[in-house]
Amino acid sequence: MPAIYLTEEDVRDLIDMETSIEVVEEAFRQLAAGNAKNVPRSRAAAKGILLHTMSASAEYLGMIGWKAYTTTRGGARFHVAVYDIASGEMHALIEANYLGQLRTGAASGVATRYMAREDSKTVGVFGAGLQARTQLKAVCCVRSIERAEVYCRDEDRRESFAAEMCDMCQTDVVSVADPNAVAVGKDIIITASTSKTPVFDGSGLAKGTHLNVIGSNFLAKSEIDVETIRRADIIVCDSIEQGRLEAGDFVAAMDEGILHWDQIGELAAVAAASKSGRENEEQITLFKSVGMGIEDVAMAARILESAREAGRGVPLPF
Repeated sequence: MPAIYLTEEDVRDLIDMETSIEVVEEAFRQLAAGNAKNVPRSRAAAKGILLHTMSASAEYLGMIGWKAYTTTRGGARFHVAVYDIASGEMHALIEANYLGQLRTGAASGVATRYMAREDSKTVGVFGAGLQARTQLKAVCCVRSIERAEVYCRDEDRRESFAAEMCDMCQTDVVSVADPNAVAVGKDIIITASTSKTPVFDGSGLAKGTHLNVIGSNFLAKSEIDVETIRRADIIVCDSIEQGRLEAGDFVAAMDEGILHWDQIGELAAVAAASKSGRENEEQITLFKSVGMGIEDVAMAARILESAREAGRGVPLPF
């Protein structure tokens, strides 16, 4: 069977957030069981451009693959490829901008399912970009959210975000001009900004809050302050190996001796029920995501399955 090429439009038509959460949760369970392996991201630089690559094997799916993307001043371009483990033949090459937004949101959806209080109803969102959209959508898929407040520095962007997400999530989403007000008293907080420095004061967090911290995957960037780390009772990341290379949100707290890697769990262990994501209603819990290749490969496998069933995709000459 020839490999196929799938576009952004194909991806949008072939998978939704609910399915993405299911796919990513299973990928983490299989990672915990040893039936999948993840290789951390690496970066190659030239003047004006970065090439980012990450890969993973998913024996439980019979596939192995990679994600590669470039970032320049003009934007980013993403692709994922998956291959048959038995034959080594390529199955698909997929445009992966929206795929990446979905899988990152889905990982936070999994974390929220296991770490947020079941009665969570309010969300504070920092950032009004594409990643913030799928983050809020994922949280609304696993909890009955009644109100979300969003902050970013651009008033027009946050107003547009609020209007769009009211419809997408079928809940009340409002624009708020004070970042600390967005953090205070919320059941769940999402940070999906481009900020290099903390976006709110952690001293205002309510007991029982869950945080999904996803905006930074560089050691020089942090969306949360040391007080947030100090107050967090349970901290989980998607990958400790990759987090050591990219989790800038932990750096200041580790430099001050407040946090150590042996205090941090992995989402795979939580999804596999070998580690608790929450032990009581008053704990503050935190999920730090940097993104993993196994998420991309698992998503690509499900998209490929749906594409074959629907007769979608352009055949490639190999």
